[in-house]
Amino acid sequence: MTLWRIRATVDDRPGYLSVLTASLALRGVNILTVQVQPTEQGAVDDFLVDAPDALDEAELIAAVERGRGRDCWVARSEARGLADQPTRVLGLANRLVRDPDATGEALRTLLAADVVSWRPASVGGERGITGADMLLADPAGGSFVLRRVAPDFTPAEYARAQALVELAATVARRAAEQVTVVLPDGAEVAVRPASAHDLSGVVELHEACSPRSRQRRYLGGAALPQPARLRRLLEPSRGLTLIASTTGSDGTAESVVAMANLLGEGDEAEVALLVQDDWQRRGLGSALLRRVVQHADRSGYAALVLHVQATNDPMLRTLHRLGRPAAVERDGGLLTLTVPLAVAAGADRKGAFA
Repeated sequence: MTLWRIRATVDDRPGYLSVLTASLALRGVNILTVQVQPTEQGAVDDFLVDAPDALDEAELIAAVERGRGRDCWVARSEARGLADQPTRVLGLANRLVRDPDATGEALRTLLAADVVSWRPASVGGERGITGADMLLADPAGGSFVLRRVAPDFTPAEYARAQALVELAATVARRAAEQVTVVLPDGAEVAVRPASAHDLSGVVELHEACSPRSRQRRYLGGAALPQPARLRRLLEPSRGLTLIASTTGSDGTAESVVAMANLLGEGDEAEVALLVQDDWQRRGLGSALLRRVVQHADRSGYAALVLHVQATNDPMLRTLHRLGRPAAVERDGGLLTLTVPLAVAAGADRKGAFA
């Protein structure tokens, strides 16, 4: 038996695919996988089949045509073609997470393209597919051009390729946003914007923190926040969440040790920090606070608001080291500190908390 790939267009009508598969079965062809890709001309069916060794390309095409298939394309395949499409795509996505610069090779593998090239943004052209040519927008700028001798590209393949390119751009953007912070004791942590994918790491951070640290962060109690609440904190509708992670010898993130939240509401933004107990008093909270304040400055907020327990001396010292004046309101054991962002660091600190 020999592996073949067959692609043919079939009218998108009830029973037509059954007619095609029956015609192949009459020639002893075993269908291993099939993908159906809707197009304006009909359903493009992509088969991986196991056919008798005596059956050649012309006989396979004849069997397809007898089964009401048209625009038939047939080519020998290899055992690696037995991997289903979702598995192949997930493998390519994993590769891009590790190496976003491999986008061109990933596109070549995904679509079995003969040529993949990149053009600068200045080169025009309508995005989409034209027969055996495909032009993809690169979110980072420019375009990818793909060509293959046969078969023609389909809209479904275009959508898959564009999703893969956008994934690579997202990974590259996140890598560019990540910075390495060296603390006063020489320890290094990676700081970057959080995403929903960091939920498990942030849950582990909360589990590693003492009840006292969690109570200081959330004020209402020491219980672990529900995952739904943490998910909202990771991707706020307005604002920013930063996470700090330790890094391995190869530079990859290992565990989340701190989180800083900047939650915008109106022209003000609320700030809160959570630092794992064994990373406290090492300058990490101050480093995160400076970064969220810089983001708030760039975003045009008028002031920052922090709700801090009056007994939370570490947080008060962290805010004091920021070097910006803050108005203080006290309600029992809770302090509400408002930091006007219009006041530059180093200005007159009259009225600032001590």
